[in-house]
Amino acid sequence: MTQSPHRSRGAAATAAALLLCTAASASAGCAAPGGLAEGEPVAPVSPQPQPEALWPAWSEDSPRAPGAATGTRQPPPAPLPDAPEVGPGGLAAVDVTAVVKADKRMKLLAGKGVVNAPGRAGTRPPVYLDLTGDGQEEMVVAADTESGRTALTVYAARGKGIVPILFSIGRRMAAESIGRDLLLRTVTDDGSEQVVRYHWDGTRMTVVNDERHYTRAQDPS
Repeated sequence: MTQSPHRSRGAAATAAALLLCTAASASAGCAAPGGLAEGEPVAPVSPQPQPEALWPAWSEDSPRAPGAATGTRQPPPAPLPDAPEVGPGGLAAVDVTAVVKADKRMKLLAGKGVVNAPGRAGTRPPVYLDLTGDGQEEMVVAADTESGRTALTVYAARGKGIVPILFSIGRRMAAESIGRDLLLRTVTDDGSEQVVRYHWDGTRMTVVNDERHYTRAQDPS
């Protein structure tokens, strides 16, 4: 049986193409689909955008930024001029009501007296903690108001004087200690919980962390 001349020429052309591909593969290598063949240049990589300060003078890495280290430019807290003197017994032996009355930010709350449980306005019993690490306990005083807000002050003894090293006010305040740090939890106007952590910086208690926690609304169904 004889083959068609067209079929013979087609088979010969296919064989020739296979031989050419084999030869090209041996000499130059075969590129993977979508990849680069040997010797083909690599496309240049575009640089990624970097953040740029809109106001360089206010950037964090500027040593002259007016907003940098603002707390360090504040004068150190001064002793309360009319506070009772601190004796050998430390702040624990000082009348807390007299201390509150000597503090202009707290004295308006001193007239409500001391409260031992939540539910009415007044000054909570003082708590004594060593927040500065000097071996002496500071006095933590909180006063609740009729509006549901609480004013809190931390007092430290400096010689015979009493120095307020932290003042904060917030709604439905809860205070916690973490080691020598103070954690204050308050409820903001939008219903979220604000959690602020304070740490002694050698002069006063300063903020080292400030977070807000939002609770998911309950499904009415």
